[in-house]
Amino acid sequence: MGAAELITAFVTLFVIIDPIGLAPLFVALTTGEDAARRRGIAIRACLISLGLLVLFGLLGEAVLGFAGISLAAFRIAGGILLFLTALDMLFERRTKRRKGQASAADDPSVFPLATPLIAGPGSIATIILLTGNAGSDWAEIGAILLVLLAVITLVFLFFLSAGIIERVLGGTGIDVVSRLMGMLLAALSVQFVIDGITAVNWVGQ
Repeated sequence: MGAAELITAFVTLFVIIDPIGLAPLFVALTTGEDAARRRGIAIRACLISLGLLVLFGLLGEAVLGFAGISLAAFRIAGGILLFLTALDMLFERRTKRRKGQASAADDPSVFPLATPLIAGPGSIATIILLTGNAGSDWAEIGAILLVLLAVITLVFLFFLSAGIIERVLGGTGIDVVSRLMGMLLAALSVQFVIDGITAVNWVGQ
Protein backbone atom coordinates (compact mmCIF):
# COMPACT_ATOMS: atom_id res chain seq x y z
CA MET A 1 0.00 0.00 0.00
CA GLY A 2 1.45 3.31 -1.11
CA ALA A 3 1.58 6.59 0.76
CA ALA A 4 -1.36 8.00 -1.22
CA GLU A 5 -3.61 5.08 -0.23
CA LEU A 6 -2.58 5.39 3.42
CA ILE A 7 -3.32 9.12 3.38
CA THR A 8 -6.72 8.44 1.80
CA ALA A 9 -7.48 5.82 4.47
CA PHE A 10 -6.42 8.22 7.22
CA VAL A 11 -8.48 11.11 5.85
CA THR A 12 -11.54 8.89 5.37
CA LEU A 13 -11.41 7.52 8.93
CA PHE A 14 -10.57 10.90 10.41
CA VAL A 15 -13.48 12.57 8.66
CA ILE A 16 -16.07 9.90 9.45
CA ILE A 17 -15.02 9.51 13.11
CA ASP A 18 -14.65 13.30 13.40
CA PRO A 19 -12.43 13.77 16.49
CA ILE A 20 -12.86 17.56 16.35
CA GLY A 21 -16.64 17.30 16.36
CA LEU A 22 -16.53 14.80 19.23
CA ALA A 23 -14.40 17.03 21.46
CA PRO A 24 -17.12 19.47 22.62
CA LEU A 25 -19.54 16.57 23.09
CA PHE A 26 -16.99 14.86 25.32
CA VAL A 27 -16.88 18.06 27.38
CA ALA A 28 -20.68 18.05 27.66
CA LEU A 29 -20.76 14.36 28.63
CA THR A 30 -18.13 14.79 31.35
CA THR A 31 -19.17 18.15 32.80
CA GLY A 32 -18.29 18.36 36.48
CA GLU A 33 -15.88 15.39 36.38
CA ASP A 34 -12.31 15.77 37.58
CA ALA A 35 -9.34 15.30 35.24
CA ALA A 36 -8.63 11.72 36.35
CA ARG A 37 -12.19 10.52 35.75
CA ARG A 38 -12.33 12.32 32.40
CA ARG A 39 -9.11 10.58 31.39
CA GLY A 40 -10.52 7.19 32.45
CA ILE A 41 -13.68 7.72 30.43
CA ALA A 42 -11.60 8.75 27.40
CA ILE A 43 -9.37 5.65 27.68
CA ARG A 44 -12.31 3.24 27.99
CA ALA A 45 -14.22 4.82 25.11
CA CYS A 46 -11.22 4.73 22.79
CA LEU A 47 -10.20 1.16 23.65
CA ILE A 48 -13.73 -0.21 23.25
CA SER A 49 -14.29 1.56 19.94
CA LEU A 50 -10.87 0.45 18.67
CA GLY A 51 -11.65 -3.16 19.56
CA LEU A 52 -15.00 -3.03 17.78
CA LEU A 53 -13.54 -1.48 14.63
CA VAL A 54 -10.61 -3.92 14.51
CA LEU A 55 -13.07 -6.80 14.88
CA PHE A 56 -15.17 -5.56 11.98
CA GLY A 57 -12.04 -4.81 9.97
CA LEU A 58 -10.79 -8.39 10.34
CA LEU A 59 -14.08 -10.31 10.18
CA GLY A 60 -16.39 -7.93 8.34
CA GLU A 61 -15.90 -9.50 4.90
CA ALA A 62 -16.44 -13.00 6.31
CA VAL A 63 -19.68 -11.84 7.94
CA LEU A 64 -20.76 -10.34 4.62
CA GLY A 65 -20.01 -13.60 2.83
CA PHE A 66 -22.02 -15.56 5.39
CA ALA A 67 -24.95 -13.20 4.78
CA GLY A 68 -24.59 -13.55 1.00
CA ILE A 69 -23.63 -9.91 0.44
CA SER A 70 -20.91 -9.11 -2.09
CA LEU A 71 -18.15 -6.64 -1.22
CA ALA A 72 -19.08 -4.57 -4.29
CA ALA A 73 -22.65 -4.22 -3.01
CA PHE A 74 -21.38 -3.27 0.42
CA ARG A 75 -19.05 -0.70 -1.15
CA ILE A 76 -22.01 0.95 -2.85
CA ALA A 77 -24.19 0.77 0.27
CA GLY A 78 -21.32 2.03 2.42
CA GLY A 79 -20.68 4.89 0.04
CA ILE A 80 -24.35 5.90 0.19
CA LEU A 81 -24.26 5.70 3.99
CA LEU A 82 -21.15 7.88 4.12
CA PHE A 83 -22.78 10.37 1.75
CA LEU A 84 -25.81 10.62 4.05
CA THR A 85 -23.46 11.16 6.97
CA ALA A 86 -21.76 13.93 4.98
CA LEU A 87 -25.14 15.58 4.42
CA ASP A 88 -25.80 15.38 8.16
CA MET A 89 -22.49 17.13 8.80
CA LEU A 90 -23.12 19.81 6.18
CA PHE A 91 -26.57 20.62 7.52
CA GLU A 92 -25.65 20.17 11.23
CA ARG A 93 -28.09 17.29 11.76
CA ARG A 94 -25.26 15.05 12.98
CA THR A 95 -24.26 17.47 15.74
CA LYS A 96 -27.87 17.91 16.85
CA ARG A 97 -28.39 14.13 16.96
CA ARG A 98 -25.19 13.63 18.94
CA LYS A 99 -26.21 16.31 21.41
CA GLY A 100 -29.48 14.47 21.87
CA GLN A 101 -27.50 11.37 22.87
CA ALA A 102 -25.13 13.25 25.11
CA SER A 103 -27.04 12.88 28.39
CA ALA A 104 -27.84 9.20 28.05
CA ALA A 105 -25.65 7.71 30.79
CA ASP A 106 -23.71 8.47 33.98
CA ASP A 107 -20.64 6.77 32.51
CA PRO A 108 -20.69 7.62 28.81
CA SER A 109 -17.58 5.64 27.86
CA VAL A 110 -19.47 2.69 26.29
CA PHE A 111 -22.64 4.52 25.24
CA PRO A 112 -22.77 6.93 23.58
CA LEU A 113 -19.01 7.58 23.20
CA ALA A 114 -17.57 4.21 22.10
CA THR A 115 -20.71 3.40 20.17
CA PRO A 116 -22.35 4.94 18.24
CA LEU A 117 -20.30 8.15 18.32
CA ILE A 118 -16.85 6.67 17.56
CA ALA A 119 -17.59 3.15 16.31
CA GLY A 120 -20.83 3.96 14.54
CA PRO A 121 -22.36 2.67 11.30
CA GLY A 122 -20.26 5.01 9.18
CA SER A 123 -16.90 4.09 10.72
CA ILE A 124 -17.78 0.37 10.72
CA ALA A 125 -18.71 0.53 7.04
CA THR A 126 -15.51 2.47 6.31
CA ILE A 127 -13.15 0.02 8.02
CA ILE A 128 -14.82 -2.95 6.30
CA LEU A 129 -14.46 -1.22 2.94
CA LEU A 130 -10.83 -0.27 3.51
CA THR A 131 -9.75 -3.73 4.68
CA GLY A 132 -11.87 -5.31 1.93
CA ASN A 133 -9.93 -3.34 -0.67
CA ALA A 134 -6.73 -4.84 0.75
CA GLY A 135 -7.98 -8.36 0.00
CA SER A 136 -5.83 -11.04 1.64
CA ASP A 137 -2.72 -8.86 1.84
CA TRP A 138 -2.07 -8.87 5.58
CA ALA A 139 0.60 -6.20 5.26
CA GLU A 140 -1.98 -3.80 3.81
CA ILE A 141 -4.57 -4.80 6.39
CA GLY A 142 -2.01 -4.22 9.13
CA ALA A 143 -1.19 -0.80 7.68
CA ILE A 144 -4.90 0.12 7.65
CA LEU A 145 -5.30 -1.00 11.26
CA LEU A 146 -2.28 1.13 12.21
CA VAL A 147 -3.96 4.08 10.49
CA LEU A 148 -7.09 3.31 12.52
CA LEU A 149 -4.99 3.24 15.69
CA ALA A 150 -3.54 6.65 14.76
CA VAL A 151 -7.02 8.12 14.30
CA ILE A 152 -8.29 6.68 17.60
CA THR A 153 -5.17 8.07 19.28
CA LEU A 154 -6.08 11.48 17.89
CA VAL A 155 -9.60 11.03 19.27
CA PHE A 156 -8.05 10.38 22.69
CA LEU A 157 -5.81 13.45 22.44
CA PHE A 158 -8.74 15.62 21.36
CA PHE A 159 -10.72 14.28 24.33
CA LEU A 160 -7.91 15.24 26.69
CA SER A 161 -7.69 18.73 25.20
CA ALA A 162 -11.41 19.15 24.54
CA GLY A 163 -11.79 22.08 26.91
CA ILE A 164 -8.95 24.01 25.29
CA ILE A 165 -10.22 23.28 21.77
CA GLU A 166 -13.71 24.45 22.68
CA ARG A 167 -12.39 27.75 24.03
CA VAL A 168 -10.08 28.35 21.05
CA LEU A 169 -12.44 27.45 18.20
CA GLY A 170 -15.72 28.45 19.72
CA GLY A 171 -19.05 27.23 18.40
CA THR A 172 -18.63 28.94 15.04
CA GLY A 173 -15.15 27.51 14.44
CA ILE A 174 -16.27 23.98 15.19
CA ASP A 175 -19.24 24.38 12.83
CA VAL A 176 -16.96 25.60 10.01
CA VAL A 177 -14.52 22.70 10.45
CA SER A 178 -17.35 20.14 10.56
CA ARG A 179 -18.85 21.52 7.34
CA LEU A 180 -15.51 21.41 5.55
CA MET A 181 -15.07 17.79 6.63
CA GLY A 182 -18.59 17.06 5.40
CA MET A 183 -17.67 18.30 1.92
CA LEU A 184 -14.57 16.11 1.88
CA LEU A 185 -16.50 13.09 3.10
CA ALA A 186 -19.11 13.59 0.36
CA ALA A 187 -16.42 13.40 -2.31
CA LEU A 188 -14.84 10.31 -0.74
CA SER A 189 -18.21 8.56 -0.44
CA VAL A 190 -18.91 9.13 -4.14
CA GLN A 191 -15.56 7.48 -4.88
CA PHE A 192 -16.65 4.43 -2.84
CA VAL A 193 -19.81 4.15 -4.95
CA ILE A 194 -17.83 4.49 -8.18
CA ASP A 195 -15.43 1.75 -7.02
CA GLY A 196 -18.36 -0.54 -6.18
CA ILE A 197 -20.06 -0.01 -9.55
CA THR A 198 -16.75 -0.59 -11.32
CA ALA A 199 -16.28 -3.87 -9.42
CA VAL A 200 -19.79 -5.02 -10.36
CA ASN A 201 -19.18 -4.23 -14.04
CA TRP A 202 -15.82 -6.03 -13.96
CA VAL A 203 -17.37 -9.15 -12.41
CA GLY A 204 -20.20 -9.09 -14.94
CA GLN A 205 -17.85 -9.12 -17.94
